[in-house]
Amino acid sequence: MGMKVGIIGCGSITKHRHAPEYAANPNVDEIIFFDRNPERAKELALEFGGRVAETVEELYEDPEIVAISDCSSNEAHHINSTNALLNGKHVLCEKPLAINVECAEKILEAQKKSGKKLMVDHNQRFTKAHQKAKDIIENKELGEVLTFKTSFGHEGPESWGVDKTNGTWFFKKGRSHSGVAGDLGIHKIDLIHFLLDDEIEEVRAFHGALDKLDENGEPIEVCDNVVCALKTKKGRLGTASFSWTYYGAEDNSTTIYCQKGIIKIYHDPKDQLIIEMRDGTVVRYDLEPIQTNDNQTNSGVIDSFIDSIIHDKEPMVTGEQALATLKVIEKIIGE
Repeated sequence: MGMKVGIIGCGSITKHRHAPEYAANPNVDEIIFFDRNPERAKELALEFGGRVAETVEELYEDPEIVAISDCSSNEAHHINSTNALLNGKHVLCEKPLAINVECAEKILEAQKKSGKKLMVDHNQRFTKAHQKAKDIIENKELGEVLTFKTSFGHEGPESWGVDKTNGTWFFKKGRSHSGVAGDLGIHKIDLIHFLLDDEIEEVRAFHGALDKLDENGEPIEVCDNVVCALKTKKGRLGTASFSWTYYGAEDNSTTIYCQKGIIKIYHDPKDQLIIEMRDGTVVRYDLEPIQTNDNQTNSGVIDSFIDSIIHDKEPMVTGEQALATLKVIEKIIGE
């Protein structure tokens, strides 16, 4: 007997990732969609053979719904995820976990109280190239990690969102809160924590709204670019840049510099992982292309979430890990 799942929020992330991945999972029988705009929910219910909940309470109160994906906009996560957990549902929350640490802590409290699973969609941990890089680092094949640099940038969320408009919620302070830092930056901070088995402790950062305009032609209220220097608890040093104004090919690359060589991830479209050794040896791995806004592949997140519920194991990305990442984002935007 398969399970029923609910999804709160029917924007792009639901359409491209959550709904198709639940639909493809053999353990899921039915998806129940809720959106404040009922038309959006109806459209996805038709596309994926699910049904529509008229109110969000319907999802919470339906005893047959085992798990809920919270794909609402950032400012609502601490409300929806908390309510879902306290109503006895397992929750997969989109990133960032919340708009700030205080709100995130409410979700973690609800998780402890409920005893249900809380997983956060930091999907970069799941790519084959990042998993392979983690193995290499963990096994100390290249010695210790010394420094790193990472970036994530594309031409901006107005080309990705459902409405394709400069009126996108990503540009609104009240809803997105941290702009490109919480949209793209948070992925890479989490990735560095994951790859290095470490935590970023100190941050020096600049951020600004350099180019994006809202629907009224005014500069947006949140940052569209961030550059930062980072220091981890174990003393590694690194740099990171996040941008909504890379007006060309998307950049999702990371370089890890170790004692005996370097690991280049997603620099080359064909060989997603390249190791350059100190002695001149080069090893290339053709693993799988990174997901981009134009190339949606199965992220593995939904399958992992469902697996953690069925086998009652700790989710691959816990609330505590997501909170640690959010703390760094708060330091970056200086709040």
